[in-house]
Amino acid sequence: MASKSAKKANLLDHHSIKHILDESVSEIVTSRGYPEDVRLSNVRLLVGTIIIVIALFAQFYKKKFPENRDFLIACIGLYVVFNGLLQLIIYTKEKDAILFTYPPAGAFTSTGLLVSSKLPRFSDMYTLTIASADPKSVSAHEPVHLTKSVTQWFTKDGVLVEGLFWKDVEALIDQYTKEPKKSK
Repeated sequence: MASKSAKKANLLDHHSIKHILDESVSEIVTSRGYPEDVRLSNVRLLVGTIIIVIALFAQFYKKKFPENRDFLIACIGLYVVFNGLLQLIIYTKEKDAILFTYPPAGAFTSTGLLVSSKLPRFSDMYTLTIASADPKSVSAHEPVHLTKSVTQWFTKDGVLVEGLFWKDVEALIDQYTKEPKKSK
């Protein structure tokens, strides 16, 4: 459906399987009119660049070690702080997310999607979750989940049967968009 070449995974490597499925989910969601929101990725890249610049300043400072001791201590402190900030962003905001989106053009909703997935080690059960990118929004829906064995979507040779997978993911997107938010 989406691509002309077959997507093949090593069936003995769960990372390879999850990667192919996650890539396909991103294709499916964006093909349904949800533009990707890359703001969080850009923030992570900016913080990572700052970390690299701090490390480069520490490495190539003009003075040698005994003279630049205070400068090195400051650089090490900043390096630890910015790395902690980066880990905090990943832990609190990103979690298992594979895709953040904006709402589709012309939609009545004001929030995009947060698509996340899990494929535990030594398990064949792939869980795909679609939730609101802003769960506190008035237009947010309840999260929907799909848990299915990856053996349903791959041939014995490791080729993804895209038609079956697309059908399941599109049904999950439809389920999310149709389900009204329950009042608490």
